[in-house]
Amino acid sequence: MVKPKDVRWGPPPAGLPPGAQVAVIEGAPSAAGKLFTLRVKFPAGYRIPPHFHPADEHITVISGELLMGMGEKFDTSNAQALPSGSFSVMPATMRHFVFTREPTMVQIHAVGPWAITYVNPEDDPRNTATGGARMQKQP
Repeated sequence: MVKPKDVRWGPPPAGLPPGAQVAVIEGAPSAAGKLFTLRVKFPAGYRIPPHFHPADEHITVISGELLMGMGEKFDTSNAQALPSGSFSVMPATMRHFVFTREPTMVQIHAVGPWAITYVNPEDDPRNTATGGARMQKQP
């Protein structure tokens, strides 16, 4: 059992743009074949360009609103607003993008190892010194 006061927040993994906060609730996202659960706090105006994961990703919106779209282009007109309480499953390798207009917290659970691959390598904050700063701009 984990109570909100027991959650330990820290910076996001290198594959995510700076500005978010992440807390591992259960398991280890790097462990192959093992379930994990993490929470992510996104600030208003946060965005993650089109990307995909090697395994199904289950997302529950705890607070705020997550905007999510499918495809290889960041197109805000192609996004659906997921208010607090919403749930989504992104199948493995499904190209998708997310952004926020307000502070938002989500819970993600999946089978590890967790990884993120950007459709456009220039969007990956691990590949360029400016990638992370560029990704945080409001869409």
